[in-house]
Amino acid sequence: MTAKTFDAIIIGAGQAGPPLAGRLTAAGMSVALIERKLVGGTCVNTGCMPTKAMVASAYAAHLARRAADYGITLSGPVGVDYKAIKARKDKVSNDARGNLESWIAGMDKCTLYRGHARFETANTVRVGDGLLSAEKIFLNTGGRASVPDLPGVNDISYLTNSSMMDLDVLPRHLVVVGGSYISLEFAQMFRRFGSQVTVIEKSPRLIGREDEDVSDSILSILENEAIAVHLGADDFGFARQGSDIAVSFSAGKAPAVGSHVLLAVGRTPNTDDLGLDKAGVEVDKRGFIVVDDQLRTSVPGIWAMGDCNGKGAFTHTSYNDYEIVAANLLDNDPRKVSDRIEAYALYIDPPLGRCGMTETAVKKSGRRALVGQRPMTRVGRAIEKGETQGFMKILVDADTREILGCSVLGPGGDEAIHCVLDLMYAKAPVSTLARAMHIHPNVSELLPTIAQELKPLA
Repeated sequence: MTAKTFDAIIIGAGQAGPPLAGRLTAAGMSVALIERKLVGGTCVNTGCMPTKAMVASAYAAHLARRAADYGITLSGPVGVDYKAIKARKDKVSNDARGNLESWIAGMDKCTLYRGHARFETANTVRVGDGLLSAEKIFLNTGGRASVPDLPGVNDISYLTNSSMMDLDVLPRHLVVVGGSYISLEFAQMFRRFGSQVTVIEKSPRLIGREDEDVSDSILSILENEAIAVHLGADDFGFARQGSDIAVSFSAGKAPAVGSHVLLAVGRTPNTDDLGLDKAGVEVDKRGFIVVDDQLRTSVPGIWAMGDCNGKGAFTHTSYNDYEIVAANLLDNDPRKVSDRIEAYALYIDPPLGRCGMTETAVKKSGRRALVGQRPMTRVGRAIEKGETQGFMKILVDADTREILGCSVLGPGGDEAIHCVLDLMYAKAPVSTLARAMHIHPNVSELLPTIAQELKPLA
């Protein structure tokens, strides 16, 4: 069979795929964009957009229950219509996917193929019964929820972050296995919808990559909303118990018995069924595609972007991957993965915004450092909003005055963090932040004050 030839093939229409197709076609190239499921990938269909739409609904319910705190009187208890919440979430996701599909359809020289792609050679891909070839191939295949091989897990019906999006009933009791970012967002939102929620985590604290003060504060936030949290679990097991599911987690402790179980214990790259061995593309022991600083794989002419390369697990890192590839290929602009600063957010309420190094990482580096910190109970804007949980912390190199990292856990933390992130990219000293005049009243206006109150990091 003769392969149909294109200038470029992009496998996966997630966050990096469509914009790269747009740049390549604008440069006059013919492009085959292949998607086996839904255009938009995780972010549009099962990740950022639908979950944050649900977080918004959960926040509205929570705020309504607190109406009396603000002098507002409601007639009767706050009700939750989960089917309406799901319908709103679906509309947000469907509209975004529809807009993407319309954009792709309008790209000159771009052909969208629906199906699963597998390599036959380093420059030939099979999709269904068809063969496609190109000198340039870009992998944007994303990832999926990991399902650990735990006792009894295959004997129960469990949910993942993806199947949660299809759930059309409100769980009576949701047991969440895992204590990191995805699990905590779902835990809080479903508690606010009215479910009883239990979180079980094998580590001694939540979100172990964060500093202990962040983990402790987030634990307090969840427990203040009557979410049961069990840490240090070491003996997981699953079993049916009537119409419910029993989750055992530690010897000598009663199992958590819930109507639904969510497994949120990590992500696996979608690389195991691409025929990468036929192309000679190298993967690491976890299945991530090995790439260099410009996202080139071990095979010339093949690049890997997004979650499948292990260089980031966020929409913004995936999109930045596209920018790096496009800059090097089309703009003669030698951008690199190592130039970017780690940054992300945890979308519980209040949210956590994080950039740069943690306090733990700074101490491990051995450099002399300074730290500034302020609780949200001393931030006027947080007091006015009645949302004083959390704190802000800035880390600075004591010798160079370079900003090393920042954590903002509190109202608007996911937005305020960019005040610091942008200065870090500009390589500005902390004095630039300390002398900045921010707008009052605002959470971020306290960042300059914190920068003026730095003390040696113990």
